[in-house]
Amino acid sequence: MTKTILFIGLGNMGSGMCANLVKAGHKVHAFDLSDAAMKAAEEAGAHPVSSLTDMDASKVEAIVTMLPAGKHVKQVYTEGLPETLPRGTLMIDCSTIDVETARDLARIARERGHAAVDAPVSGGVAAAQAGTLTFMVGGEKQHFEMAKPILEAMGKNIFHAGGNGNGQAAKIANNMLLAISMIGTCEAFNLAERLGLDAQTFFDISSRASGQCWSMTSYCPAPGPVESAPSNRGYKPGFAVPMMLKDLGLAHDAAESSGSAIPLGEHARRIYERAAEMHPDMDFSVILPMLKKGELKD
Repeated sequence: MTKTILFIGLGNMGSGMCANLVKAGHKVHAFDLSDAAMKAAEEAGAHPVSSLTDMDASKVEAIVTMLPAGKHVKQVYTEGLPETLPRGTLMIDCSTIDVETARDLARIARERGHAAVDAPVSGGVAAAQAGTLTFMVGGEKQHFEMAKPILEAMGKNIFHAGGNGNGQAAKIANNMLLAISMIGTCEAFNLAERLGLDAQTFFDISSRASGQCWSMTSYCPAPGPVESAPSNRGYKPGFAVPMMLKDLGLAHDAAESSGSAIPLGEHARRIYERAAEMHPDMDFSVILPMLKKGELKD
């Protein structure tokens, strides 16, 4: 069933997600502060919106936000919603933000007569463009069921993680694990090369042995084995280093608030702090060339 959707946030991830909603037959109104992003959305079939507060949103059934941080989503929820937005509109936030803010946003939405779920994504830009993202959804079961058909237009794996905020909890833990596994994968490729194995040989062995992981088989940090990986595009992101550092900061804050020990997560955060200083415009798999250049020596 097609719906009228307002999509807010047309960055590297949001642009592909918005385009896939259009492809699925939904009527999509799109808003972003970037004129270039708005033009691209229009070319993909969306209807550009010049002002959120002035638009006619009387027929909007759902709002999807894909924004850099919790403060941006909160600004939309508290100050940026169209005045003509109908009560009962479904608010789907796909940004990666902290758990408490996600729960606060759900409360704000309820107070305004709307439904809300947090639905952060995993899979990166390629999956956003291909419509194969994984969504981790927090919210009431009935609201999850309302959101699922919309999310299915943008992804292939849709999980209900529990109540509001639990989607963000799953995303934060998942991305901490991703950061740790990427660093380990980069160290393994670097060591194998120093010991005389070329990247393809090591990949062929380890990708079928006990060391295999997503960071290797789907996003290999060594040039060659996985054609679509950023390592074959000069480490152009993909998933930029500052975004991974942001997620590790969320993991750090969540660990402190919950009293959880994350020694490897903290070590990964320090490594990505250095990566962000040296290579802020690179993909998070840039750890491998950093190791090769000696940029991560203590």
